[in-house]
Amino acid sequence: MRTAGPSKSAICLAAAGLAAMLCLAPDAHAGERLTLANGFDVVCDHHAVVDGRVRVYLKAAKPDYFELKPEDLQAVEVVPDAPALLDSTVAKPVAAASVAKKDLQLTAADLHQLLAKAGLEHNVDEDLLASLVKAESGGQVRARSRAGAQGLMQLMPATAADLGVADSLAPEQNVRGGTAYLDSLLTRYHDNIALALAAYNAGPAAVDKYRGIPPYAETRAYVARVIHEFNRRVRARVKAQQRDSDRTGTALVAMKSERVGHE
Repeated sequence: MRTAGPSKSAICLAAAGLAAMLCLAPDAHAGERLTLANGFDVVCDHHAVVDGRVRVYLKAAKPDYFELKPEDLQAVEVVPDAPALLDSTVAKPVAAASVAKKDLQLTAADLHQLLAKAGLEHNVDEDLLASLVKAESGGQVRARSRAGAQGLMQLMPATAADLGVADSLAPEQNVRGGTAYLDSLLTRYHDNIALALAAYNAGPAAVDKYRGIPPYAETRAYVARVIHEFNRRVRARVKAQQRDSDRTGTALVAMKSERVGHE
C-alpha cells in the first residue's frame, strides 16, 4: 500500500473485514503474550527461565522455543481462549528463529527511523512495514528461520541476493531489501495488500496459481495477522492526528480570544 492515495480508507476497511474472516478458527487454547523491550510482542504457549535465559516455548506439544535475555522481556500477559490458528502463526516466524549469542537489539526509535526512511524511498506506508516486521521477526534483528530466512523482514538468501542485500542481519540492509521486495509485490498486484502479503509469505507463484490468497492455513493466518496489526496502527495514527488537530484548533481560538480581549 502506498503512503498516499484516495482509496486508503476503503482499503483499510476492506482489509479489516478480510482479517476478521481469516482469523476464524474452530479450536482455542490459553497462552501468553510477551511484551519485548523493543516494543513488539509475541504470543506463545509458555515461557521459563533456564540457565539465566528466558526460553519462549511456542507450542506445548513440540519443543519449539527461542531464547531471550531477561532484560529483553518487559511483561507477560495470560491470553485465555486465544485462537489456535492465529496464535501459532503469530509466533511462527520467531518460533523458527534462533537468536545469536550476542543479541543485537534495536530500540523502537531506531526501528521507526529505518522503516520511515525505507517507506519514504519506496512510497510504502511505514505502519504496513512495521506490521510486517512484527509478524516476521518480532523485531529480532538476528532472527533466522528453519527455512533459511534471515533478519527483521525474514529475507531468503536468494531473494536477498536479487535485491542486492549483502548482509541480511544488518538491519538497514534487511529493511531496505524487504521494503523493495514488498514494493515490487504491491506493484505486481496493483496495491492489493492482501495479495502482496500472501506473495511475501508463500511466494508470487502460489498467488498466481490460485489467483488469490493460497489455501494454506499458515498464509491465510499470516495475512490476517499483518492486516489486523496494520489496521490497528492506522486507527491509532488517525486518532493521534485528530487529537493534534483539536489541540491546534483550541490554541487558535484561545489566541483569537486573547487578541479580542486586548482590543
